[in-house]
Amino acid sequence: MVQTPTRYVTQEEFERLCRSHSDRIMERTAQGELVDVAPVGGEGSSQEADLIGDLIIWNRQTKLGKVFSSQGAFKLPFGSTRAADVAWVELERWEALTSEQRIGFPPICPDFVIELRSQSISNGTVKPQSLAELRAKMTEYLASGLRLGWLINHQGRQVEIYRAGQAVEMVSTPTVLFGEAVLPGFELHV
Repeated sequence: MVQTPTRYVTQEEFERLCRSHSDRIMERTAQGELVDVAPVGGEGSSQEADLIGDLIIWNRQTKLGKVFSSQGAFKLPFGSTRAADVAWVELERWEALTSEQRIGFPPICPDFVIELRSQSISNGTVKPQSLAELRAKMTEYLASGLRLGWLINHQGRQVEIYRAGQAVEMVSTPTVLFGEAVLPGFELHV
């Protein structure tokens, strides 16, 4: 998903906007900045689908959590509402939420996310997602309780691995990423 900042809104205004503009994909930063998310092209959409598919297959076998697509946003502790390209929440944490919390924007930070740097199409122009914006988003997830995150940058042939309490690890042209203790046994062939 590619983001374009537009204006500032409260959480209540954001939720009203989402209800009245269900055809738009939006996020809200912790500072209240409304972010319109531009659609990605065919390559990015296909890559995102592959990532979700791999995680779903692993999760169906292990039954350890819930998988979410880029259409599902989470209300994070510091006031933002964000959607990752792929997200996963440990089952016990998910089940601790009320049914009302699960229906709306769940007030929980995913345990695991993948952000895929894609090309977006906006006003007829194709451009890559801002790496700085994606890094800021990953940092926001970490501050909110993320345990493991991958920022996959195919254009730069690099993956940035975000782990709770650790420095970001940059890996050039990896062939396999491992879910570590967060997603035991999960392997993603990049």
